[in-house]
Amino acid sequence: MTVSSTIPFHLRGNYAPVTDEISAENLEVRGSLPSELNGRYFRNGANPITGESAHWFLGDGMIHGVRLRDGKAEWYRNRWVQTPFYEDPAKPVIDLENLDFSSKNSKANTHVVQHAGRILCLEEGHVPWEISKEMETLGPCSFDGRLDGSFTAHPKICPLTGEMLAFGYGLRPPYLTFYCVSPEGKLVQQQDIEIPAPVMMHDFNVTAQRVVFMDLPVVFDLDVALAGGMPFSFRRDNGARLGVMNRSDTARDLQWLDIDPCYVFHPVNSYDNGGSVIIDVARYPSMWEAGSGQFTTTAQLWRWEIDTALGQVSETQLDDRPIEFARVTDSR
Repeated sequence: MTVSSTIPFHLRGNYAPVTDEISAENLEVRGSLPSELNGRYFRNGANPITGESAHWFLGDGMIHGVRLRDGKAEWYRNRWVQTPFYEDPAKPVIDLENLDFSSKNSKANTHVVQHAGRILCLEEGHVPWEISKEMETLGPCSFDGRLDGSFTAHPKICPLTGEMLAFGYGLRPPYLTFYCVSPEGKLVQQQDIEIPAPVMMHDFNVTAQRVVFMDLPVVFDLDVALAGGMPFSFRRDNGARLGVMNRSDTARDLQWLDIDPCYVFHPVNSYDNGGSVIIDVARYPSMWEAGSGQFTTTAQLWRWEIDTALGQVSETQLDDRPIEFARVTDSR
């Protein structure tokens, strides 16, 4: 057995943690940059401060950024998001005594988005953390105190209305909450949605007319949590279903439709097609059946065609090649 084989994959090779924060200015450019390409490119990812983490998803958030202006690459820098874990890496991520996520204990390690003048670093268990354009940590964003719970790492910003639509899941009933943040950055809608179990709902789907939630059988597992691992396991008997809601309706009007058990971290695209909804996803046949640290299955491109009038979902595999992190332009 080699030394590398005993080190978890997320702590070695290209996944190995970056140990230093650096700043570099006036970067060398090979070729040329369009003078019209001006702005900042930020990337977020899990990067454990201590060099160790129990799971790929539990590292501390680190932002990498490049500033482009007038055909020049002015700077590169990387910064940890200075959440409470920056000062105290041993803090618990989940309050197991109360079966709840602590709202300000975010790792802020999954995604970064800009909306209503804010730059938000996101992970799905806690409130967002805000940073400046210069990548300084500003602190937790509770939308003027209205948000006190989890907020997805994958909100959707509507190109038509400017609204940011999001959700949060929790470990206590009702387990799911839907949010709408106005174009001005105000949390204007917050609806609790009752679902049967505390599932890991990583992402969701938004079209011009509808929101579609994915209630899939990766379920909170207290035994795994107490053992210190990623606290979810695949429970096929929990079933799988899609929840369809018109954006103008309330949670009372949700329509739930059963599908074959599977798991989806990330949808590819979703859109309305007359009375139907088309959703393309990176679909796994299962997830973490061999343990929450084991990524032993791969995702393929599947399509769900939802007929809301008939209450049916047609499930079709579109390709057999592995796929993940596919996306369409944010303007659609």
